[in-house]
Amino acid sequence: MGISTQQIMCASDGSLTCSCSRPVSPPRRCPLTTHTGSSSSAPTLEEGGMDPWALPQLKDTGQSWKELSTASRVLRVLIGFLKACGLLGSLYLFICSLDILSSAFQLLGSKVAGDIFKDNAVLSNPVAGLVIGVLVTMLVQSSSTSSSIVVSMVASKLLTVRASVPIIMGVNVGTSITSTLVSMAQSGDRDEFRRAFGGSAVHSIFNWLTVLILLPLESAVGLLEKLSALALDTTSLQPGGHAPDILKVLTQPLTHLIVQLDAEVITNSATGNATNSSLIKRWCGTRAETTPGNSSDCVNTFGPCPETNGSATTEQLPCHHLFAGTGLTDLAVGFILLAGSLLVLCTCLVLIVKLLNSALRGRVAEAVRTVINADFPFPFSWLSGYLAILVGAGLTFVLQSSSVFTAAIVPLMGVGVISLERAYPLLLGSNLGTTTTALLAALASPANMLLSALQVALIHFFFNVAGILMWYMVPILRLPIPLAKRFGDLTARYRWVAVVYLLLSFLLLPLATFGLSLAGNTVLAAVGGPLVALVLLVILINILQRRRPAWLPRPLRSWAWLPLWLRSLEPWDRLVSRCCPCRTCRSSPATAKEAHCYENPEILASQQL
Repeated sequence: MGISTQQIMCASDGSLTCSCSRPVSPPRRCPLTTHTGSSSSAPTLEEGGMDPWALPQLKDTGQSWKELSTASRVLRVLIGFLKACGLLGSLYLFICSLDILSSAFQLLGSKVAGDIFKDNAVLSNPVAGLVIGVLVTMLVQSSSTSSSIVVSMVASKLLTVRASVPIIMGVNVGTSITSTLVSMAQSGDRDEFRRAFGGSAVHSIFNWLTVLILLPLESAVGLLEKLSALALDTTSLQPGGHAPDILKVLTQPLTHLIVQLDAEVITNSATGNATNSSLIKRWCGTRAETTPGNSSDCVNTFGPCPETNGSATTEQLPCHHLFAGTGLTDLAVGFILLAGSLLVLCTCLVLIVKLLNSALRGRVAEAVRTVINADFPFPFSWLSGYLAILVGAGLTFVLQSSSVFTAAIVPLMGVGVISLERAYPLLLGSNLGTTTTALLAALASPANMLLSALQVALIHFFFNVAGILMWYMVPILRLPIPLAKRFGDLTARYRWVAVVYLLLSFLLLPLATFGLSLAGNTVLAAVGGPLVALVLLVILINILQRRRPAWLPRPLRSWAWLPLWLRSLEPWDRLVSRCCPCRTCRSSPATAKEAHCYENPEILASQQL
């Protein structure tokens, strides 16, 4: 009998066990202790058979309410009230720090983001337009700012509607970086990090999968462009709508005391009306003053006053924020705000997680979970996900920020309040909610920009609707969920992979693609084409190794002929552990046992990449 890699496990004492139930070629004798057991898709560790993605049991170790005295009950109520106030205060400061973080990124990269849009030859390439949308949204940390730049360029005839579609797709992808950054704050606990990073990854995976389908389709037939134009032709426009500013009303009293920015500087840089003025706003309004002439003051209560021979002068009113009269450059202020906002953001996240873990115990946790993760009774259980989509869209519409909503969902997933299956439709609804806000904002555009703004907003809306139709309506096609789980398991085992993913997905790969696009479409196709083909070939071989190994030639049925650093992350993990000796970067004991399994030559001979 040959060895079956699907049934190789490390026992709790570190010894190796396997069951030789499926022969492989060439046949080998099984040198390990055999046992009967169910097979799994990969070498696994026996950890009591618990699902790592199951919501944890948050048990209440304190006394029940009936056992408490009157004084203890009053004390418990007081402590609960203080926890609630602390949670709301931390959440408020967390939202404000996100706003300041966005301002910091705009100060650091706003003019670069505006200059990126100037090269129309590059924007004509769909792939280059996609990565430009990702880069610009990452730099300014605001999909609304990125969309407003695209609207201004389309209205100014500097960019066609067809060329703007890939940029809007990139803007949609770039918004998921905020939730990924937030999930990094829970990397101290592996189980919490698994759930939190999986929740942020499911958002990114959904956006990328939708781009992989719609970008070639849009380049071939212009589907979204034609659909948005058809929707504009069949509607009667009523300009003047405004999106609600509930969140800004709450946060602006604090954030405007720290810094205020002039977003028109970024748009002017992209449309060619660039000035050397600073992005930091120094004048926040005007006041008209009338200088009296020869006439005397009018005190006529019953009729209009006679005209006076006076002259009106306009006085600019200075802003009253921390950096209003500073002599620092935008770059220096951006670094100061970046460091401060990240410090406050991480501190608030830690406090929110600790307070949630402290408050959600026993019956309280079960009640919250039951409400959030509950399904309608059969046969209407399928409606629960669509209700979650509507809830996510409504909350994002009210908050007027998808980044705030997704950043609030991720810590709740980490502590085990919301499951990944329920967070997925909530995040999809958040994508829809931010597009409805953009539609209302487009209606408030000037008359010369109204059509362009509405068409760009409709393209963004139809992109997300198409993604929901592809990756949610049919349950078997909800691929982002299993992919996010596998990615979450990988990052929980090797936590440095999360940092590598963040740098590659949102910075290095988009920058490399943008650099190649500057050299021309021929260079981009010559370099990127073979790399994409190689990645697709490796994915295909992995699927065949798992499903139909007999279809492959014998050398390709395993990756044992590759060097260890090309088929396993263990050498890289040991290298990172030496460079980063902190506890967060070290592998868990379970990972060390699995590494011992992988070092066995019989196991390595038939391992997948």
